[in-house]
Amino acid sequence: MATLDYRTAGESHGQALIALIEGLPAGLQLDLDAANREMARRQGGYGRGGRQKIEQDTLNILSGVRRGRTIGSPLAVQIANRDWRIDDAPPVHRPRPGHADLPGSLKWLTTDCRETLERASARETAARVAAGAIVRALPAEFGIRCVGFVTRIGPATAEVPPGMDPDALIAARDANEVYTPDPRAVEPMKAAIRRAKEDKDTVGGIVEVRVFGCPPGLGSCMRFQDRLDGRLMQAVGSIQAFKGAEIGMGFGVAAVPGSAVHDEIDFDPTRQDSPCLGFVRRTNNAGGLEGGMTNGEVVVVRGAMKPIATLLRGLDSVNLETKARERSDYERSDVCAVPAASVVAENAVAFEIARAFLEKFGGDTMDEVRAAYAYYMQAARSLGRTAAPGG
Repeated sequence: MATLDYRTAGESHGQALIALIEGLPAGLQLDLDAANREMARRQGGYGRGGRQKIEQDTLNILSGVRRGRTIGSPLAVQIANRDWRIDDAPPVHRPRPGHADLPGSLKWLTTDCRETLERASARETAARVAAGAIVRALPAEFGIRCVGFVTRIGPATAEVPPGMDPDALIAARDANEVYTPDPRAVEPMKAAIRRAKEDKDTVGGIVEVRVFGCPPGLGSCMRFQDRLDGRLMQAVGSIQAFKGAEIGMGFGVAAVPGSAVHDEIDFDPTRQDSPCLGFVRRTNNAGGLEGGMTNGEVVVVRGAMKPIATLLRGLDSVNLETKARERSDYERSDVCAVPAASVVAENAVAFEIARAFLEKFGGDTMDEVRAAYAYYMQAARSLGRTAAPGG
C-alpha cells in the first residue's frame, strides 16, 4: 500500500496541467461531476481577470480508473490549456516585486523571468484543485466534508458563526460572487475590489476551511513530520500568494490566558455515535486539533493571501539585462483572486485530510478501509467499559 500523495506538472501557458495521484485504494467510486464543479468554482469569483474567460477547466482522466472506480494504479488527470503559447510568449526582463520573477531568475541564471513565472503562476493551482477534488470522494464516503469560504477581502470582513452546519455554509457561500457565507459582507467586499481596480491596484484577504465529521486520531504526535496541524498549514501556506496560515484561534492564543484558550471537555452519551464519540467541547479554539491529531471537533484552518503581485500600474523594478531602473512588466492577471483561493485552500485541505485518513485506516482496497474504520470507531466507543474477566 503506497502513501497517498500527488505531484503536479505544467506551465501557465503550456499545453496542459497534469496532476499525478498515487496511493488511492482500489474500488473508490469517483464523483467527476462534483470534481468539475470545483474546477468551475476556482475559475469564478468577483475580481478575476481575462484568462478565465478563455479557459474552460475540465478534468480528463488518463489512467487509474475503470468504469468510474479507482483500480489501485496511479491516477493521472489532465487539464488542457486553451491559451497555449509558451514558445511564443515574450521574454520578461523587468521582474515584478512580490512575484517569483527575480529570485527565480537568479536561481536559474537567466535574465528572462518567463522561465520562472510560467511554473510559479497560480495557474498551477488548477492541478492542485483537481487532485483534491478527486481524492475528497474518499473521506466523503465516511461523512467527512470540507467547506472553504472567504472571511476577508481588504478592509471588509465577514462574520461566520462557528455553529453553522456544512449545508448552510455552502448555500450561503454559493449565493454570491465573493464566496462568503455572510450576506452583509458581500457588497463591502465587492466595493474593495472595485476600488483596487480603479486604482490599478490589487487586494488580498483571508480564507477559511472547515472540515466536518473527522474522527479523532488522524495525524500523530509521535513524529513532528506527522503532526496534522503542521501538515495542514503547509498545504495552505504553499498556495501561491499565501503568506500566513493558522489553526483554530491561531495567533489569537498569544493574547489571552490559558483559561480563555483551552477547550473544556464534557461527555454526552447521546453523541457516542457521532465522530466525536461523545466527547464534546464547550468551545473549539483548538480548531479540532490537539497534539497534532484530530480530536473529533470541526477542523478549522485559515490562510492569508497577499494582494496579487501583478499590478496594472506596475511597480519600481530593475531591467535584468541593463540594470537600469524601470517599471515592472505586466502579465495579464486578476485584481483579486481571494474567492478562487478559497477553493484552492478547500481542496488542498481535503487532500491532506484524505492522506491522514488513509494513514490510519488504509488498505489496498476500499473494503479494507471500510473495515478498518468500522473496527476503530467501535473500539473507540467501547473505551472505559468494564473489561471481561481476564481481559
